[in-house]
Amino acid sequence: MRIAVVGVGLIGGSIGLAARALGHEVVGFDADARVLVQARERGAVDAGAARLAAALAGADAAFVAAPVGVLPAVVQATLDAAQSGCVVSDVGSTKRTLIAASADERFVGGHPLAGAETAGVRHARAELFRGATWYLTPATGTSGVLYERLHRLLAAFGAQPTAIDAGEHDRVMSSVSHLPHVLANVLVAQAARALGEDAERLPAIGPSFRDATRVAGANGAIWTDIYLANRDALIAGIDDVGARLARVREALLAGDREALASWNEGAAEDRRALLEAGVAGGPVHELRASVPNRPGVIADIALALGRANVNIVDMALSPSAGGTQGVVALWIRGDEQADRACELISGQGIPVARA
Repeated sequence: MRIAVVGVGLIGGSIGLAARALGHEVVGFDADARVLVQARERGAVDAGAARLAAALAGADAAFVAAPVGVLPAVVQATLDAAQSGCVVSDVGSTKRTLIAASADERFVGGHPLAGAETAGVRHARAELFRGATWYLTPATGTSGVLYERLHRLLAAFGAQPTAIDAGEHDRVMSSVSHLPHVLANVLVAQAARALGEDAERLPAIGPSFRDATRVAGANGAIWTDIYLANRDALIAGIDDVGARLARVREALLAGDREALASWNEGAAEDRRALLEAGVAGGPVHELRASVPNRPGVIADIALALGRANVNIVDMALSPSAGGTQGVVALWIRGDEQADRACELISGQGIPVARA
């Protein structure tokens, strides 16, 4: 398979390394020619292209790893340059604006939950995505064949591709990623003003402050775009935090020990549940669903399972000779998840059976 990587930084470079480790050919494109030199030296690409069209020539899959603020334009340019059978995805942390801007059946929004403290292709790693959730946001018009190709490729990287609605994705990311950055910025600003001239005492404050503020002041060029792209979900999150803080303030003001203890214990339970979410064991079951040849049927199945936290370990699509229908094979881990998958697929009026 020939893979194009548009933007060869930490994520794009890691995609290139992971793909090359599987024997795929990788061609990179970057607006900065120096980055392409570094990418070749790092082994992240087989070759660099001076023009986007050259990078996309003959590509079976393309990944756009550009800043959120320019993603819609770069994704559209990539689709314009790609051949008809090329699946195009991105790695941006917001999805609604991007999905709304592209109705092309070849495009599948993507977001790997992987990264590092460092940036740049020199720090790229082939194993960066192993065990990481890789969100996919297929739309109604997404090609099932191309979605399957992307899903299988990401699974081969060692990632866990998971379908999710674009709006739900942005709400989730607001809570677990974007809002924590906002709160970290607020905490360091508050501490700096509280300490004043005693700011040199900061290293002695303790690990809780350092852990809670690790992401404070992250790359402004990147994060300003993310804040703005997801501002409505972020505003809702900030309002909710304000309301929760107000309730804690009331308990403190009233000296309500029971309320404070319950609040603290509830946080411990919530954290435990969040950390355990998505952990699934057991054997892998193969399910075979007979699907009609209509736009969005694969996306409908993937999104239904994703909403129920049923992870598709792998999948394969076999169209019939006449092209009127096909069979989707899904591999699901665990007895309960396989049963739930059968229930959800059947609920869409699609015949499904365990192989």
